[in-house]
Amino acid sequence: MTNDAHARPVGDEGEELLYDPDVPTPTHAERARTLVTSIGTGTLCTIAKEPKGFPYGSFVTLALDDGNAVLLISELAEHTKNLRADARGSLLVAEGGKEDPLANGRVTLLGNCKNIAEGEENERARRSYLGSHPNAAYYVDYKDFSFWKLQVESVRYIGGYGRMSWVSRDDWFAAEPDPIAPHARSIMDHMNNDHAPRMVDYCKAFTKARDTTAASMTAVDRYGFEMSALTSKGPRPIRLTFSQLIATPEDARREMAALAKQARGLLAKS
Repeated sequence: MTNDAHARPVGDEGEELLYDPDVPTPTHAERARTLVTSIGTGTLCTIAKEPKGFPYGSFVTLALDDGNAVLLISELAEHTKNLRADARGSLLVAEGGKEDPLANGRVTLLGNCKNIAEGEENERARRSYLGSHPNAAYYVDYKDFSFWKLQVESVRYIGGYGRMSWVSRDDWFAAEPDPIAPHARSIMDHMNNDHAPRMVDYCKAFTKARDTTAASMTAVDRYGFEMSALTSKGPRPIRLTFSQLIATPEDARREMAALAKQARGLLAKS
């Protein structure tokens, strides 16, 4: 199992990496927990009763409760009938939105599923689920619906081309979702729309991409951010780190401003 922080992008083989490969980066476990937490929908795969033995995939909504997936499903659903006969299941959670679907991130959780009996565990599952899906409040008490839990045993993470691994169970349960994830899109839009020259300065001052003519931010997390730098050899990946972990958009704004000031100083001396 590999859980390397930042795999070299596919298609970049043989070319010199333009940034420090040892900069702090989310682990695959952290990326996987962040993705599953932020999406809340997936494809539940069970072993079909009819036609017997075939994999059966169905769309579900989910929440995480201490790392295990909580589902609210109906007794009328085929997947519920399947789980009552065979508890094994997997849950695929996938990103959308990119032009190339295979460049999207996705996570597959594998484990045994159990119906959660009334009691403290059921109440905790209810809180977790309704916290992620408040609109479910109108049917959560229907008699044919009940909470199930997929107890995670194995995790497969794919972050797009060239970034994939099996995440150990221990790493999965120890990981925390990135606090910047809910704000990442607005941070990237702000930087790309309002501070494009600043990002060119970042590339020229802090990396080997000194011939950068344009740059766009492609990801941001608690540790740092990633850019695509337009160089004489075409677009190249860049990653820079913050001086400390961040948790809010205000933290990100402060760190970006400090890096801009430092970059201007370095470029003025060059």
